[in-house]
Amino acid sequence: MNENFERLVLRAERLIERIEAVLPQPLSSPDWPQSVAWRYRKRASGHGTLEPVRHVATIQLSDLQEIDGQKAKIERNTRQFVEGRPANNVLLTGARGTGKSSLIKACLNAYAPQGLRLIEVDKGDLTDLPDIVDVVAGRPEKFIVYCDDLSFDEGEAGYKALKSILDGSVAASTPNVLIYATSNRRHLLPEYIKENLSYTHTEDGEVHPGEVVEEKISLSERFGLWVSFYPFSQDEYLAIVRQWLTALGATAEQAEAARAEALVWALERGSRSGRVAFQFARDFMGRGQADVGA
Repeated sequence: MNENFERLVLRAERLIERIEAVLPQPLSSPDWPQSVAWRYRKRASGHGTLEPVRHVATIQLSDLQEIDGQKAKIERNTRQFVEGRPANNVLLTGARGTGKSSLIKACLNAYAPQGLRLIEVDKGDLTDLPDIVDVVAGRPEKFIVYCDDLSFDEGEAGYKALKSILDGSVAASTPNVLIYATSNRRHLLPEYIKENLSYTHTEDGEVHPGEVVEEKISLSERFGLWVSFYPFSQDEYLAIVRQWLTALGATAEQAEAARAEALVWALERGSRSGRVAFQFARDFMGRGQADVGA
């Protein structure tokens, strides 16, 4: 009988171990000295982990041209944060490829020696942000939680989670955490003309449909600092092309000779953005090096 009982206990222990293995586990602290940037990843099992970014982008603030006003605002806010002074959560919005994400990465490189760290979180994982904050709350470093290309569809869980975190939750009061988000949409949610018809009752019985607009705007208003980015003019685009060509080793003569090709490149892409300028510079210099090698 004792033997049967022991066998039953052993089987029960093995079953418990298997169940524990598939249950979500508390987020654990990573080896912080491994990197200055981290990605939050959710496994199929539901376990969340902070993975170190092995090769952090080396972009510097001086590399970013024609966005001096935006750069000054973001750098000032980041410097205040790193120095322990009051600072705001930031929403960077506007045209694609104009330097929103690059500016955040450049600030990380500028202030990492002073203890700035970055954690990238996908919008689908924003519901886990309180767990991330709990892990970093006792650390001496300052952490930017970075969410790129942030926008929401109706009913997404991350929308309410982020709204709560930005407005009065425990996470929002943590002095070593700020949220920096980029978006092509200033109000983060789709808006419709019918929502502005404040005095028209909707078919589903909504008495104040105009208030839907206020609800959608309320999330973006919870970011203390808004920074807008705009499409570049032709001259601004060419200035950025010249800057990237120079950074990649081009001579003044080569940069001048590349102007016409740079304009054609932008025309084919349908955009005069900093990203397009960088891509052209890499292609131009790569072709030049291939010609030299041949």
